[in-house]
Amino acid sequence: MSRVARWFRVHREPGQQDGVRRAMTPVPGDDPAALLAKLRAVAAKVGTTLDEEATCAELTRAAAGHAGGSAAVMRVDGPAVAGYESIAGDADVLPDARWATEVARDMAAPELGGWGEQRVGDPATGRFHAALCVPLATGDRRYGVLVCARDGAPFTDTETEFLALLAERAASHLWHAREHARVSRTAGDLQRALRAEPGRPHPNLDVAVRYLPAGQQALVGGDWCETVRLHFGRTLLVVGDVMGHGVEAAVDMAAYRSDLRALAATDLPPHRVLRQLDALAADLPERRPATCLIARVDPVRGQLTVSGAGHLPPAVIDGEGGTSLLPVSVGPPLGTGFGGYELATYRLAEDQTLLLFTDGLVERRGEDIDRSLDRLAELRFPVTAGVEDILDSVLGRLDARHAEDDVALLAARPRHAAPH
Repeated sequence: MSRVARWFRVHREPGQQDGVRRAMTPVPGDDPAALLAKLRAVAAKVGTTLDEEATCAELTRAAAGHAGGSAAVMRVDGPAVAGYESIAGDADVLPDARWATEVARDMAAPELGGWGEQRVGDPATGRFHAALCVPLATGDRRYGVLVCARDGAPFTDTETEFLALLAERAASHLWHAREHARVSRTAGDLQRALRAEPGRPHPNLDVAVRYLPAGQQALVGGDWCETVRLHFGRTLLVVGDVMGHGVEAAVDMAAYRSDLRALAATDLPPHRVLRQLDALAADLPERRPATCLIARVDPVRGQLTVSGAGHLPPAVIDGEGGTSLLPVSVGPPLGTGFGGYELATYRLAEDQTLLLFTDGLVERRGEDIDRSLDRLAELRFPVTAGVEDILDSVLGRLDARHAEDDVALLAARPRHAAPH
């Protein structure tokens, strides 16, 4: 029988034993409906989040308020028993932690029920402290004890069972909090496995990369950057954006990156790499469409070759710190099967910095995309700024950390080093 059902049965049948350590003695004026309403009101303040520490703090605040004294949680993890945690009220009123520890160890055994009580007098002051330990448990899952204490009168049967019900409710929330933490850790491990770092460019190219997933919990999404070394000192720079967010988009992102690395080894020009990526994705109906921009940088010749698949154009920061956008033909997104990608070639001087980015960097709700791109083009930078400084400045000045979409950003500047 559940503790709630037992509680109300006892209040309706005061002479019947309920199977716990003692029968409850109803308090005059107790009304089951009023008690239930009070329990609901107090319990509603416990377990408002999926955070274990917050739940324990809410429990002790509610228990201390109901008992008119102090409350704390003592958690049990196997043979180990922690000290008092989440203390609400005056800590000096709480009983000796050694007594509470012994009670907590006893209650850790699933076959043991009930609770522990203690009443201690102080001869010097003539004051009495009443203490109570109730299990912080639900079913066979035991997390420790809720310890309540106050000056004066001992806890009544009704108060004791009320606090036990409150602790049982909190234990259920603790289980959900731990399950959420476990699932979050698993999701985090998966995301970290998917979040592969870009390859290393040739030494003749300075490259910096930033990635900001949307949302506080995500570690990875559908946006990505990649660098691939080619022959003769050239480097392939890539940014992509898979439709959607979260782990599902990240799985397709990883597939696109894998295909790109394989195709890059064939040394095809950027527009033909896009054509092959599009064909591969179109043959897989379950793969999400994606936009992509590929730039092949040849620092030896000072040449930049670019092709895009439904992606925003790159930007170039000149030797005086000004920013401009490079016109690039917008082909269809990858996965549509339409093909038709075009190539554009530009000069890239040693004092110029190439900036590739996904739409999350510039797009803002309700704002025209042209205005969004203009805000980027209006940025100016110190002539001494390195690629790392430029990325930090762009992210800060465009407030990218509060963007509603994932942000991937790559900056590259030629060194004109000898090819490897």
